[in-house]
Amino acid sequence: MSTFRSRKFSFVLGAVFSLVLSGCVKDKTCVPKTVASEQATMQGYATANNMTVQSHPSGMLYQIVSPGNGATPNLASRVSVRYTGKLMNGTIFDSRTTTPAEFTLGQVITGWQIGVPLIQKGGTVRLIIPSSLAYGCTATGPIPADAVLYFEIELVDVR
Repeated sequence: MSTFRSRKFSFVLGAVFSLVLSGCVKDKTCVPKTVASEQATMQGYATANNMTVQSHPSGMLYQIVSPGNGATPNLASRVSVRYTGKLMNGTIFDSRTTTPAEFTLGQVITGWQIGVPLIQKGGTVRLIIPSSLAYGCTATGPIPADAVLYFEIELVDVR
């Protein structure tokens, strides 16, 4: 009788453990798009918006509107920024144009980590970020999965 209870308990415990772990396993259907597969979309957006862009080795496109002349941020820097974020169809999904947002640069999407240090304090940059350097194949709030993103960012302060 004791052995039966022990086996039953082990079975139930194993089933519960399996269910808990299955919730932690990433969705195997989520395969990020390649930067190359999004290049035409990114270049099309730049052309349609009269942007003269440069290509970063990461595949991101950028335009330095104003280089600034203060400190250059790194991933450990606390930055203060004004920005607007758009989808490729022009839909604004986030914007902070009056009161600057403040955060540590190393805690944001990879596209920002690469793009913001291209300017100095007081500068402005436009970024067209492939989905793999943003949120990939995971939808986040108003941003759909596999979304190429556009940002215009003014670097107000670097600490």
